Amino acid sequence: MFTELVSAQRSFFLSGGTIDIEKRKKLLRDLKTVVKEHEESILDALKLDLGKPRFEAYVSELAHFYTEVDYAVSHLKRWSKKKRRLTPLVNCPGSSYTYRQPYGVVLIISPWNYPFNLALVPLIYAVAAGNTVVLKPSEVSENTSRIIAKVVDSVFDREHVAVVEGGPDVARALLEEKFDLIFYTGNPVIGRYVMEKAAKHLTPVVLELGGKSPVVVWKEKNLDVSVKRIVWGKCFNAGQTCIAPDYVLLEKGLFDQFVSLFSKWLGKFYGESVKATPHYARIINKRHFMRLRTVLEAEKDNIVLGGGWDEDALFIAPTLIKASPESPSMQDEIFGPILPVIEMESIEDMVNLINSRPEPLALYLFTSDSHIKRLFMERIRSGALLYGDCLVHFVSPWLPFGGIGESGIGKYHGKWGFEAFTNEKAIVDRPRVLDLPVRYPPYNKWKMSFIKRLGGFLTRFGVI
Repeated sequence: MFTELVSAQRSFFLSGGTIDIEKRKKLLRDLKTVVKEHEESILDALKLDLGKPRFEAYVSELAHFYTEVDYAVSHLKRWSKKKRRLTPLVNCPGSSYTYRQPYGVVLIISPWNYPFNLALVPLIYAVAAGNTVVLKPSEVSENTSRIIAKVVDSVFDREHVAVVEGGPDVARALLEEKFDLIFYTGNPVIGRYVMEKAAKHLTPVVLELGGKSPVVVWKEKNLDVSVKRIVWGKCFNAGQTCIAPDYVLLEKGLFDQFVSLFSKWLGKFYGESVKATPHYARIINKRHFMRLRTVLEAEKDNIVLGGGWDEDALFIAPTLIKASPESPSMQDEIFGPILPVIEMESIEDMVNLINSRPEPLALYLFTSDSHIKRLFMERIRSGALLYGDCLVHFVSPWLPFGGIGESGIGKYHGKWGFEAFTNEKAIVDRPRVLDLPVRYPPYNKWKMSFIKRLGGFLTRFGVI
């Protein structure tokens, strides 16, 4: 179905059509220009698809895109240079280098929750690295996918970058083709399927997945600001964020105060009616709405704040649930504005609970205790660890973004984005002088003795 397209892109790549660094930079600048020209249309599409407030849409989708494209353009020349490495004595005279080379033909499959950002930011680094790209945006956010295709088609020839729209059948057909790298953002179930298909051709993958990202509140001196940031992180995009706070582990005795502060900040952010405010997004579609409503119905006796919904408006109110580790809301990633809160007796119990579950994409720790900070850094595996805030690491080009275990494979953003789309090649350059005969057959006892002595000498004097 897509064999001809992939073949055309591979021919273009092998012809050297993506090698020129200045051309790559120009294309990225052109992409930024066209995005700016379509800014209002992009924001309109995001409003249609997700009911995103314009401010949230601009900050999370466009502003971050501009930051990453500027960062890539300004650093691309340095990233692309071969880098001198040390050369062991046994390879002297000689020189050693590494060079980051594009993979070739890349497939990017992006999701619906941040449909512009999570399609275009990986594209920035795929193009910066010198690849050709087939981009499959989500059909769920159809309005945004349509404008992504329009933007990309106005900048790139299809043999360089092609947007392919369609549903799961299109994604399945694409995964039958042989790509040189697959970059997928979405849920772990589909991530496993992508990895299975990639294995057929031994194609490397970058998987940006998700999971249940915990919030821990323990010995926190400024609970008011902490809860304020938790409310913001949970309600941003109506909780439809892969790194949204998924559940709270709360120091015992703070529950009533936590609920009171949560309610206070909801009121300050959204007024008397969250449903009526223009500052709160909507659930993407009816299927996801019904999934969240099922959680609310299963937890109806444990709801302590919120719990309202409107199917016609695809509205789910920010909701707090008094939960336990066995609660229905604690079994799967919520991906919506529902927040289970569990009171716990000790920090050790919290660590054990988090470690008993799949590794989270992010972990949010609110504490004033430096020893607890170190404990969580060392003992819990997660894609990211934030002290005193939520979500904000995502927008930094100076930090890698990605998961570990079930929350993902590989990192991107900034230099990690360039590295994700390139293979680091080892290069050795040796002159044809001082050709030591000891390496060549026939071998004998003297040569063996020499090699052993040489190894001991190099180790003793720190040469290797």
